[in-house]
Amino acid sequence: MDIRKNESQLVCIAKFMAVPGKVNELIKNLHALIPVTLQEGGCIRYELNQCIDDENRLTFIEKWFDEKTFNAHCATPYITQFFNEGKPLHVEEFEVTLHKEILK
Repeated sequence: MDIRKNESQLVCIAKFMAVPGKVNELIKNLHALIPVTLQEGGCIRYELNQCIDDENRLTFIEKWFDEKTFNAHCATPYITQFFNEGKPLHVEEFEVTLHKEILK
């Protein structure tokens, strides 16, 4: 894949609000997703960030080769397991928005 020439890249912003008292468990669960996700062929960027003003707010900034590779990521066993098992225990609020980079 020639990432530099692809104009159909997809950017995902995934925001999580931890259940009070569960932020460390949520960070641990989300950190576990990073190394396996970075091995996916379509993953360009996958970084976890914590809000300076509210440590319970975590945000993934992701960039994918295209929508197809993002959808394949969402269907992986480790992502579905997190959403089925980890999210209900540690996440109070959740929002995902999909974007496209505006290129010159």
